[in-house]
Amino acid sequence: MRQEKGLMPLGKVSEIELIYRSKLKPSERPTIRTSRDAFVIFHAHFDKDKMELIEEFFAMFLNRANKVLGVYKVSSGGITGTVADPRLIFAAAVKIGAVYILLCHCHPSQNLQASKADIELTRKIKQGANLLELRLLDHLIVTKTEGYYSMMDEGKI
Repeated sequence: MRQEKGLMPLGKVSEIELIYRSKLKPSERPTIRTSRDAFVIFHAHFDKDKMELIEEFFAMFLNRANKVLGVYKVSSGGITGTVADPRLIFAAAVKIGAVYILLCHCHPSQNLQASKADIELTRKIKQGANLLELRLLDHLIVTKTEGYYSMMDEGKI
């Protein structure tokens, strides 16, 4: 490659590689049919010793057959909140070739109601997902002992 007069050489540039390695055969992946199915899988990923202390946020990614491709821990925060960066959620979804996204976070307060911030974040992620031809199926709020709240079941999505 010849260098144009007056231009600096580009030097070395990092290469980007997209890789997804599954440890499961497709037939071994669980299928999500209901919010309860999603709750069971999400709840298993939370650290039960921390659920009443800090807020954690997870995303689950599904293929077209609603089979779970993986669960990604998006963030771990403080007592009253955590930062869930939509760009990280979308980067993971695109990297593994997901078609559907489910979200879940815990409320250390044991309150199963969605806050205004929860609803706004869900709206923002749904809009972004649509642009990427992904579909947000649900956003669950869970607690250590009180079960879960599904925004889809409650008509919030």
